[in-house]
Amino acid sequence: MSKSFRSDLVFTIKDRCRVCYTCVRECPVKAIQIINGQAQVVSQRCIGCGNCVKVCSQNAKVFLQSKYEVNELLESGQKVAAIVAPSFPAEFIELEDHKQLVGMLRALGFSIVAEVSFGADMIAKEYSKLINSGKSEGEISSDCPAIVYYIKHYYPNLTPRLAPIVSPMVAMTRILRKKEGDKLKVVFIGPCIAKKAESQEVDEAITFRELRELLEEKGISPGNTIPTDFDPPHSGKGSIFSISRGLLQTAGIREDISERNIIIAEGSQSFKDAIREFEGGVVSDHHLSLLCCKGCIMGPGMSKGIPRYARRTQVGKYVRNKLGRLDNEAWQADMDFYSDIDFSVDYFPEDRRLPQPLPDDIEKVLHTMGKYNPHDHLNCGSCGYDTCFEHAVAIINGFAEVEMCLPHTIEKLHHSVHELNITNDKLASAKQQLMQSEKLAHMGQLSAGIAHELNNPLGVITMYANLLFDEFPEDDPRRHDLELIVEQTGRCRKIVGGLLNFARKNQVNLSDVDAVELTLRSIESVVKPSNISIQFHPHLSHPVISLDADQMMQVLTNLVKNAIEAMPEIGGEIIIELTDSPSEINFIISDTGTGILKENLDKIFTPFFTTKEVGKGTGLGLPLIYGIVKMHKGKISVHSNANPDEGSTGTTFTISLPKHQ
Repeated sequence: MSKSFRSDLVFTIKDRCRVCYTCVRECPVKAIQIINGQAQVVSQRCIGCGNCVKVCSQNAKVFLQSKYEVNELLESGQKVAAIVAPSFPAEFIELEDHKQLVGMLRALGFSIVAEVSFGADMIAKEYSKLINSGKSEGEISSDCPAIVYYIKHYYPNLTPRLAPIVSPMVAMTRILRKKEGDKLKVVFIGPCIAKKAESQEVDEAITFRELRELLEEKGISPGNTIPTDFDPPHSGKGSIFSISRGLLQTAGIREDISERNIIIAEGSQSFKDAIREFEGGVVSDHHLSLLCCKGCIMGPGMSKGIPRYARRTQVGKYVRNKLGRLDNEAWQADMDFYSDIDFSVDYFPEDRRLPQPLPDDIEKVLHTMGKYNPHDHLNCGSCGYDTCFEHAVAIINGFAEVEMCLPHTIEKLHHSVHELNITNDKLASAKQQLMQSEKLAHMGQLSAGIAHELNNPLGVITMYANLLFDEFPEDDPRRHDLELIVEQTGRCRKIVGGLLNFARKNQVNLSDVDAVELTLRSIESVVKPSNISIQFHPHLSHPVISLDADQMMQVLTNLVKNAIEAMPEIGGEIIIELTDSPSEINFIISDTGTGILKENLDKIFTPFFTTKEVGKGTGLGLPLIYGIVKMHKGKISVHSNANPDEGSTGTTFTISLPKHQ
C-alpha cells in the first residue's frame, strides 16, 4: 500500500481532547503521549488497533481517511475490484439483502465486487494443515494485522513464531489477480484501520464508515441502484471469519483441549496476557488464535451504536442463508483451482521497545507523586496505566505527566484549597485591621484637635476654681461646690490626656527586654483585690525580645486592670502565659470574668466605646493598646464568652510580637 503508512494511521484533534486519559487506558501499547494535558498519538509506536478511536467519547481520535484516494482510483478508468470483509452483514443491518450493497458498490464504479470470505476459506485450509501437521511448535495466528505489528515491535523475539500465512484480505487479492491479471486494482472494504497499512499488494483500504460517507456523497442508495450478487469465486464458511472463533470454525478445527493445544484470546488485554505467557514458556507449545478486537465485527471502522451480539446475529443469519444456497461442487472446484497460489508470507522483527529507566530515576519520579513506599502505590489506573510504576516509567520516557495521577492531583488540590482558605482568612483579617487602622487614624486626628482646644480652657477653669476655693472660709458651703468643680475638671483633663495619648504618633524606642521580667513588673504595678488571683506561666525558649518597655508595660497593665474590673463580686482568676516560636513571642492574658457580648467584640477597639459603667471608663484604653501593638508590628486578637450556657465565661487577649524588629 504505497500511499498509506502505518505511522500515520491515527490522529488527535486537539480542540476536542478533554484530558480523560481513556485513550491511554485502552491503548495496548501506550502509544499516547500527554503534553500539557493533551493526548497525542505517537505514530512510531501505534499498531493501528483503533481502540483509542472507539473509546474516545469526544471524537478527538480520528483515523486516516482513504475515501478520496479510492474515488480517484474509480475515476481513473482502470479496472478496480472491491473486496468486502466478512463482517459487512453486521454493518449494513438496514439492508434487506446483501445484493443491495453489491449494487451500490457497482454504482460507485467498481468493476468487480467480491467477498474476502473466499480468501478466508483458503487461509483456513492453510491453518488446518499447519495445526494438524503435528510438526507445529506453537504458532501465533497472523490474520489480524494489529497483532502482527504488536509482535514485531514489542515481542520481536517471537516474530519467527508468527504463522507464515497471509491474511484473508491479501489472499483474496492474490486470487483476483490470478483471475483478472496483475493490472487489476484492489480496494479492501472492512472494519479495520490497521488493514490500511498491512500490505502493499492492496492498492487502497477503506472502512465501512468511509464507504457510507462515499455512498452519501454520491447520492447512492438501495432505491436508485440495481441489486446484484457478488462476483465469483463464492465463499463457504469463510463468511464467519469475522466473529469470535471464526478462524477455527472455518478451518473445521474443534476447540477441544483434550485433542489440541489451542488458546483463543480476543481484546486488548486478553491477547497481551496470552502473548506474555507464551513468551514466558508457560503455553509456548500452544497455537494462539488472537484478535485485537473482540471479533472483527467490533472493529473501529464499524459504525457506532450497534450492539455486539446484534452484529453477531446478523452475520450468523447471512452465513446460514449463504450455506443453504451454496453450490458445493463449484465451491470445491474454485478451492482446487486456486490452491496452487502461494499464501505464505515472511515477517521480520522491528524492535520498538524503549529501554528500561534506572531504578533510582524511577524512584525519584515516584517521590514527586507522593509515593515513597509500596503502600503509597494505589495502582488505581486513573492515569491510564495499570500501575504507578508503569506511570513513572512513562513520565521518564516523556509519554506521561505527574498531573495524570488523580490521587496525587486531588491531594495537591486539597492542599491548595487549604492554603487558599488560610490566605483568604489572612486577607480578611488584614482588611479588617486596615479598616480599623484607618478608623483610628481619623479618630486620632479628630481627638488631637479636640484635646488641644479643650486643654487650655480646662486649665483656666481648674486654676480659678482653686483660687476661689482658697478664698472661701472652711465652713463656707460653697467650698463643696468648688471641690466638685475641681474634681470634675480633673476628670475632664484626664480624658483629654487620654485623647492626646491616643492621638499622638509615638515612636517606639526599641531595646532588648526580658519578656518574663517585663510581665512580672507589670503584674506588680497593679493593685488587685484579695478575692482575685493572678497566675503567671512563662513557657519561653528564649525570653529576650526587642520592644519599647514603657509602652508594652502600659499595654500589659491596662489589660490586667481590665481583667480585674471584669471580675464579679466573688472574684476570679487571671492567667498570664508567655509562649514563643523562633520568630515571635505571645502574651496571653485570660480571665474568668463576665466576658464580652458577641455583638460588642467588633467594637472594643473603637475609640470611646466602653462597656463599663458611666464615669468608670473613657473607651480609650483598648484603642491605645491596639495602636501600641501595631506600632510594634504585632497582632492582637480576642476571644470571649459572656453566655454561661455555652461554657465558662471569660475573656482571653492574645498579643503576638516579633522578637526582632
